[in-house]
Amino acid sequence: MNLHDQLGALESSLDTLLQSATSPDDQPAPLPMRVTSAEPVAPAAEPAPLGAEAEREQAARPAEKPTLTVSRPDRDAIEMTIAGQSVLLSPEGVSELIEELANVRASMTPDQPVGIAPGWRFAATKNPLMAVQKHANGDRLLIMRHGGHGWVPFTFSPHAVVEMYALLTKK
Repeated sequence: MNLHDQLGALESSLDTLLQSATSPDDQPAPLPMRVTSAEPVAPAAEPAPLGAEAEREQAARPAEKPTLTVSRPDRDAIEMTIAGQSVLLSPEGVSELIEELANVRASMTPDQPVGIAPGWRFAATKNPLMAVQKHANGDRLLIMRHGGHGWVPFTFSPHAVVEMYALLTKK
C-alpha cells in the first residue's frame, strides 16, 4: 500500500469517526493536523439510527476529538496513528509528507510567526550542500539541503543578498 493509499485510509476512518460523533447540524472543529490524499476516498456509510435513550446518552457525553499520535518504532520509520488507524512511514514517506505539509502550510493563514519563539526546537544542518541560480531580474535562487527538510529553496532580491552578506560577515 503506497503513502496516498495509507493516508486515504486514515482520512476515511477519521471522517467516519467525525460523522458518528456529530449530528447532521453540527460541524466538527478543525483538527490540529489533518492529512488528505490526492486520490478519491469512498464516502463513509451513514451511522445506524439510535434509540431515544441511546441518543440522549450520546448527546450527554462530550464527543472525544481524534488525536494524532506519532511514535518511532524503528530508527528508520515513524508510525502515525489517528483514531486507531496507523500508518508506518519509511524515510521516503516522511520526506513526501514533509513536502506536502510544507506546500500546504505555505498557502495558509496566518503566516508563520516573524520572530523565533522562545524554546523553539530545531535540527540545524552544518555546512549544507547548496546550489544557486541567477534570474534575469537579478534575483538569486538559493537551494540548501537540510538533513530533515531536504532541499529548501529561497529566492532573494539583490538588496536581500547584500543584507544577508552583511549579516553573515558582521562581527
